Amino acid sequence: MKVAVCITVKNEEKSISGLLDSLLGQSKKPEEIVIVDGGSTDKTIELIRHYQQKDSRIKFFGGEFSRAQGRNYAVEIVKTPIIAMTDAGCIPQKKWLARISEPFKYKNVEMVAGFYKMMGDSPMQMAAKVFLGVTSRKFDVSFLPSTRSIAFKKSLWESVGGFPENLPDTAEDTVFNEKVARTEAKIARVKNALVEWGMPDNLQVIITKMYNYAKGDAKSKLWITKSKGLMSHNIKLLSVFVRYLLLVGLFWEVLIKQVSPIWLISILLIYSFWAFRKVYSEEENLLAGVWGLILQYCGDFAVMAGFIAGLRGI
Repeated sequence: MKVAVCITVKNEEKSISGLLDSLLGQSKKPEEIVIVDGGSTDKTIELIRHYQQKDSRIKFFGGEFSRAQGRNYAVEIVKTPIIAMTDAGCIPQKKWLARISEPFKYKNVEMVAGFYKMMGDSPMQMAAKVFLGVTSRKFDVSFLPSTRSIAFKKSLWESVGGFPENLPDTAEDTVFNEKVARTEAKIARVKNALVEWGMPDNLQVIITKMYNYAKGDAKSKLWITKSKGLMSHNIKLLSVFVRYLLLVGLFWEVLIKQVSPIWLISILLIYSFWAFRKVYSEEENLLAGVWGLILQYCGDFAVMAGFIAGLRGI
């Protein structure tokens, strides 16, 4: 079974070598590795050209592509019926391609959801795993693919119209998955088809990612979905606003009407403990739990700002 790997990149000089080394060292060799650049201004293109000289399977296309445009362009030009995708910043494990393509031996399988192992040993990075991705214990039969580790038939991509090019920032894979879910295509899930995804070691980068994820979700305009029902990302984002409206209302009661602050204090303590426990239960690290508290409050304001920006089309 021949499989091509498609990747989009932009300013990835720090990670592109690790990604290409891992793809070239796969136990199952990719037929092609198609890379589409979105306008890199660092040494990304130079490094890719260097790898092209070593292996003719690497195809490179530069331009001002958005992420969705780049994905669609790469899929369109490959010659294989099966396409696997991962993202810049990820390192596929040696058997990733073999494992993520294995379910296609069953003819009814049209998409495969692999998984990702979030990497980072500092307490902040440990906490970031809970806020930026899906942790291992939450991988189940309802898990939808991420483009960090996904494979699908080209015919499926064609039938749903590819990735939505009106979403240039993020969430293009969320909308793509939703379109696939509506077709009721058979999706296989392979937990050990792993790529390693490094967590940011900078607080500002983490918060920016949370902002951009929320903005992309708002732009997607997915509310009640086939895959998640009322538990869509946008419904969850609305619940963040509800929390803070409640807190503002209680604060107003305390400040203006001078009622007892016990309810306000109690809710803040419960919410803070919940944020701490959410991370500690996953990582079992006290400092990571404290960082969970910090990321919860910083992230809440970031996602609310991103959600508003997305609704406004910014």
